[in-house]
Amino acid sequence: MLSFIPNRLALIVLISACGIILISMGLRQTFGLFFSAFEEGLGSTRTEFGLAIGIQMLFWGMFAPIFGLIADKFGGNKAVFIGFIIFGLGIYMLYAGPNTGIYFLISLGVLVGVALGATAIGVPVSEVGKHFPNESRTIATGIVTAAASVGYFLSPLFTKYSLSLVGWEQTLKYFMYFIALGLLASLFLLPSKSNLNSSKVDRDQTFTTAMKEAFTHKGYVLLVLGFFVCGFQITLVGTHIPGYMQERGMDGWSATIILALIGFFNIFGTLGMGYLGTKYKKKNLLCILYALRAISICLFIFSPPSLINSIIFGITFGLLWLSTVPPTNGIVAQIFGTKYLSTLFGIVFLCHQFGAFAGAFLGGFFYDIYGSYDYAWYMAIALSIFATAIHFPINENPIQRETIVISNK
Repeated sequence: MLSFIPNRLALIVLISACGIILISMGLRQTFGLFFSAFEEGLGSTRTEFGLAIGIQMLFWGMFAPIFGLIADKFGGNKAVFIGFIIFGLGIYMLYAGPNTGIYFLISLGVLVGVALGATAIGVPVSEVGKHFPNESRTIATGIVTAAASVGYFLSPLFTKYSLSLVGWEQTLKYFMYFIALGLLASLFLLPSKSNLNSSKVDRDQTFTTAMKEAFTHKGYVLLVLGFFVCGFQITLVGTHIPGYMQERGMDGWSATIILALIGFFNIFGTLGMGYLGTKYKKKNLLCILYALRAISICLFIFSPPSLINSIIFGITFGLLWLSTVPPTNGIVAQIFGTKYLSTLFGIVFLCHQFGAFAGAFLGGFFYDIYGSYDYAWYMAIALSIFATAIHFPINENPIQRETIVISNK
């Protein structure tokens, strides 16, 4: 057994979470490739498509803390199992109908969004974090996030090939088999038998006290605001990069190459960030990461369109894609402990999804109004500068809770 894995249960949960997040995040990454098919087959506009993805991001965010609380109280396996049931319902409705107008928004937006709140990032990553001590937590969560990257790499390739071979409806039917595998993997996302790195007063903390403590902590508030930027940027890229490459005169495979490279190189980015999180202050790593994102976007949009430019962007942005997750989750666990980790990280992720809604919707909105995605890219660059600045003042030190002793005289 690898030295950083504390016990057999932790290994089982780690493998389970990797399978869950590979499937969930892999499928979620492919929706941008369906925009032309939805335009032709369902008559949706780019604004409607962007709105559906934006709604998906909002419901993903709103239900992340709800499923996080379910995981904290009853176990992550139950939360994720429910999520995959809803995921299957959303995909079934999208290809079987009704799937136009408001129903398009309900299936792709509401149902898939609710499902992602349970199956993607928040619950699986946090449940793994509960099984590992502070010294190795970012490595474990980095491995789980890297599994999402494997899904990011494989899913666009499979989806693009399937769309060209059998069409969008049959491709969505294939997604149902992956969801069934996710249901199986969710059964093994078992709860930790103890709260690591915690005292009795930490374990006795109530939900209300935990929420009050978090929102009066300056570092937590800054972390929440910073994750808005992450959501805006990755959803702008994931949703609108196919349309943007088409706008710049590149063929459809250029967007597929970018998305696949992002998935592949994010494996190294998240694993590397997980390791660096054990050596350096996590807030400093986040500052550097957001600054590098601004540079990557600038080089991409201000350089002439070409296959080489697409490859460079896919590699550089891929290294930075989900690399925010291990240090962000690690800071939350390090400051507040693991008892309410799924809930607290779910709230951070809610703000991420507010950003994701803005990135998805504004990308399509700017294109329909101005015929270009440029203003959305400019916003992404400005937000990177903002995120770089606000992470620096975060205090990562654990909160020292005091036991209140009542004496009887």
